[in-house]
Amino acid sequence: MKIEKIGFIGTGTISEAMIRGLLAESPALLHVIVSPRSAEISQRLAAEFAEVSIAADNQSVIDQSDMVVLAFRPQIAQDVMSELKFRTGQSVLSVIAATDRQTLLGWIGVEVQLVQAIPLPFVARREGVTAIFPADNDVADLFSVLGTTVECDTKQEYDLLAAASSLMSTVLGIMDMSAAWLEDNGLAADKGRAYIAALFTSLSQTAMRSDVPLVDLSREFATKGGLNEQVLSDFKAKGGHDALISALDRVLRRIKGDTDT
Repeated sequence: MKIEKIGFIGTGTISEAMIRGLLAESPALLHVIVSPRSAEISQRLAAEFAEVSIAADNQSVIDQSDMVVLAFRPQIAQDVMSELKFRTGQSVLSVIAATDRQTLLGWIGVEVQLVQAIPLPFVARREGVTAIFPADNDVADLFSVLGTTVECDTKQEYDLLAAASSLMSTVLGIMDMSAAWLEDNGLAADKGRAYIAALFTSLSQTAMRSDVPLVDLSREFATKGGLNEQVLSDFKAKGGHDALISALDRVLRRIKGDTDT
């Protein structure tokens, strides 16, 4: 990877996950500069990793970095960026959610190499899958260190994957509801959680290792007249399918800037 110094403006959960992944065994960077905001996280990272230093302010992060990562809430993005000056041609990576790329470029005000990305918390363990747009070799190399990179050819592809990333809480919620049902019916909580977590892990691994379409894999696990078929049938009949598709549609509209969602 060509980038040696990366600066983070905004030091929250995702920034910490990226930094931990990049500076894990065999560090991928020489230097990481973090903003002083979220002081607890910044100070913890600086104490733990020799490669991390805390900048005096956000502008100092930009001035010291080959690549700048924008990692703050979309609600404050315009106010934060209005006070910053970027170098022409500088590499900028935005992990700000639900904020249009052209809007970001307008706020930056100079011609930079801007790439958007959707890193997930798993990058801390170098197990993440990260969508980026547009394609960029340096950013792809960065996230390849942290797991897998999906380079999107169009904004539509990127928006769709951004919507798909919103499924994390729902999947974990389904696991929680299933484990809670087991506990309510007499199984020890630790046993239920261990079983459900391993079950979902095995299903994910099956999907990753197979080229069979997911609908066909689902049918393989749904024996005719069997228990899996019964649960899937009930899920669809009681509105589960429609609720999921509706939720994803609403998220996609929000990502695209439809304020009526």
